Amino acid sequence: MPLYLLPNVLGEDLSHKDFFPKSLDKLVPTLDGLIAESPKEGRKYLKRFAYPEGKTFREVPIELLNEHTPDEDLDELIQPIKKGESWGLISDAGLPVLADPGARLVRQLHRLSLPVHTFPGPSSIIYALMLSGLSGQNFAFHGYLPRKPEELRPAIQGLEKRSHSEKETEIVIEAPYRSDKLFDTLIRTLRPNTELSISWNLTLPDQGVQTKTVKEWKQGKAPNLHKTPAVFVFAAK
Repeated sequence: MPLYLLPNVLGEDLSHKDFFPKSLDKLVPTLDGLIAESPKEGRKYLKRFAYPEGKTFREVPIELLNEHTPDEDLDELIQPIKKGESWGLISDAGLPVLADPGARLVRQLHRLSLPVHTFPGPSSIIYALMLSGLSGQNFAFHGYLPRKPEELRPAIQGLEKRSHSEKETEIVIEAPYRSDKLFDTLIRTLRPNTELSISWNLTLPDQGVQTKTVKEWKQGKAPNLHKTPAVFVFAAK
């Protein structure tokens, strides 16, 4: 049986029924197990679905796959699938594999010729690009940038140079508690005419998206990104 790559919502208070295909309401309760980044998030995900009489979300086994999982543990995660069981893989938010350690597991399954299926769902990375107004013809997602200031600014400058030469839109993210610091560094580092789009709390009631040149950002009021999930998209002219 396959590994199913399952979407997750971008905010825990959101109803999955507004974002997931209806087929997941039938599939998830039939899974033999779930692979998640943490037991807490995995259990909250399973709790969203209705189970047949005699079965509850608490009975579904959860295995962990996160940034701390060593490669040698992947074989153990794959064993139930090799035996014919159906398992799902989720990220804490959005789509698995994107900015998520799940890619290692998927690659290993392909090496063993085991099937992998996926489902549509929300992705803050793709939504931010779509909503930015910047070109989606040629873009690159770079995940998390270096945290040390002496490494971060050269990394941003390198991406800006790449954006200009390749006519490429660049996408980066940061942990919510560091969103405001990354925004400040981007404003101080990027050239005045570079366009910078900030998307925050996507799909939530207080969602916001603003796209301006760096010069305009410096002249106006910045959004309050303190401890806020945000995606940063920029393109050099």
